[in-house]
Amino acid sequence: MNFDPILPRERIDAMRAAQLWPDRLITDYLDDAAAARPDHVAVTDFNSMTGRATSVSYRQLQRISNRIALGLVALGVEAGDVVSFQLPNWWHAAALYLACTRIGAAINPLMPIFRHRELKFMLRFAESKLLLVPRSFRGFDHPAMIAELRGELPALEHVLVVDGREDDAFEAVLLNQRWEDKLDAEAIFRERRPTPNDISQLVYTSGTTGQPKGVMHTANTIIGNIERIIEQVGLTGDDVIFMASPLAHNTGFYYGMTMPIMLHTKSVLQDIWNPVVAAQRIQDEGATFTMAASSFLSDLTFSAEVERYDMRSLRIFLTAGAPIPRVLVQTAMEKFGMRVVSGWGMSENGLVTFTLSGDAPEKVFETDGAPFPGMELRVVDEGGTPLPPGAEGRLQTRGCANFVGYLKRPEAYDLDPDGWFETGDNARMDADGYIRIAGRSKDILIRGGENVPVVEVEELLYRHPAVQDAAIVAMPDERLGERGCAFVVLREGHELTFPAMVQYLEACKLAKDYFPERLEVVAEMPRTPSGKIQKFKLRDVAQHLTPHSIA
Repeated sequence: MNFDPILPRERIDAMRAAQLWPDRLITDYLDDAAAARPDHVAVTDFNSMTGRATSVSYRQLQRISNRIALGLVALGVEAGDVVSFQLPNWWHAAALYLACTRIGAAINPLMPIFRHRELKFMLRFAESKLLLVPRSFRGFDHPAMIAELRGELPALEHVLVVDGREDDAFEAVLLNQRWEDKLDAEAIFRERRPTPNDISQLVYTSGTTGQPKGVMHTANTIIGNIERIIEQVGLTGDDVIFMASPLAHNTGFYYGMTMPIMLHTKSVLQDIWNPVVAAQRIQDEGATFTMAASSFLSDLTFSAEVERYDMRSLRIFLTAGAPIPRVLVQTAMEKFGMRVVSGWGMSENGLVTFTLSGDAPEKVFETDGAPFPGMELRVVDEGGTPLPPGAEGRLQTRGCANFVGYLKRPEAYDLDPDGWFETGDNARMDADGYIRIAGRSKDILIRGGENVPVVEVEELLYRHPAVQDAAIVAMPDERLGERGCAFVVLREGHELTFPAMVQYLEACKLAKDYFPERLEVVAEMPRTPSGKIQKFKLRDVAQHLTPHSIA
């Protein structure tokens, strides 16, 4: 695969001079951990399909991943090839990532929920040479799906199946054969070792706005990000990382799989989200840190059954990926005694902003944090001119964590001559450099020529005692251009009518022009696997709706 990363020499030199890129591979951290803490648990998971729990030590993870790496070589995987996996949060994902790094292949994580349409595009576009899938997950036959697609995937030479029963079983092909006795591991790993600026990961954007793009990251852009997070959040080798966000998304990939290896500590994985199971795992494993979308935090906070478990070990819940309701942050902190950290990031750069210990309450509850050292942010107008504090505009980023291009789409890499990347988000920045995401730039609702502060109205709806989730999108209108439609998910046992919503917003002293002019109660929001609400799907529904009248 010819990745064609956009990585100017000037950027490499600047990152090295500022000591923001460590110039190390994740396998270097694994080797350090295996030497320092060989018997310490690296990853523990629970396979909901088999009912089997597995714990792997650092000694075992090193040996297993090296064996898999040699097996990949025997199967013809070359440096620069793409190896894909469509796995739940099981230990196999970490082992495959480490194996690919050993031999210079790029790992391509794919969400377990993807089906024929998504996989046909993604595997073909990436020219994946090998794919690892589960035999079955949540009742779905993954090998059968891939068998139906094979004729349309000419580059895909091998499909291996975790817990397989045929000769394509991952265990039979890669795990149970002593490849280290058949191949010269030392010579192969020395020859195949990639540089920290080679493409290490290809991850597809999660699709809040439609067609996904292949985001290319290097070891330096990934590890450079995670090092800063470790420093700023204050994590150590004594922490235990709990991860229920998918490893196939950068939240899980970075902070649930890669970061624990860098810390030489334990990763506790959950493959199917359930707040009660999560609370039990956090209690039993003594988890101290987790990161997930606000919907995960909401489920934990408002589930009565969770209260049976002692989650006092969990000192930090970092929630990012979408504007976070202030009331949720405050309620969770008061209920559990943990520190809820608000943040913002994206597939193209991982986590970029977050609130810090010691921040004033208004920063924690009312912002998405400030950037960590090594990343810069600015808010600009339509012409690219930086705006003053408090003004809403386009959010741009620059720094160590920014990706190095979109696969086969160099023209989509929206970078200006000074290296500022256009995120697609709108935001406001205060005088201290803290931002508040105002929504995607395409989510702007313009009613009669006036911008409606969508996130602020959603925030008010979240505060209503009947509302669990809220999202506002535009309905087309001949006279005003657009009007707002509020989609809400209600808490169990609650009701909300359109007149009651209007009465509530009036009591909140909201300007009437900002009121949603239709209410749609839905059972659940369409979401990306990382938890972001897919507003483009709600907009599709709203195109056919008409407003109610407001007295």
